[in-house]
Amino acid sequence: MKTYTQYLYFNTKNKQEFINITPQVEEVVKKSQVKEGLCLVNTMHITSSCFVNDNESGLHKDFSIWLE
Repeated sequence: MKTYTQYLYFNTKNKQEFINITPQVEEVVKKSQVKEGLCLVNTMHITSSCFVNDNESGLHKDFSIWLE
């Protein structure tokens, strides 16, 4: 079984930000040359989170209100 690990780092400027990391993750998957399997995306910091959702500005606003 083939495995591949790569770490991505993101710097934020504000207390709360939503970053679409889809292009970076797609590039890592392409670089890995793995054709089928699972892609695990995990945040490694206690004050950050990672979730999958539509990249829709209305959702970003709703999440911002909910998080405050």
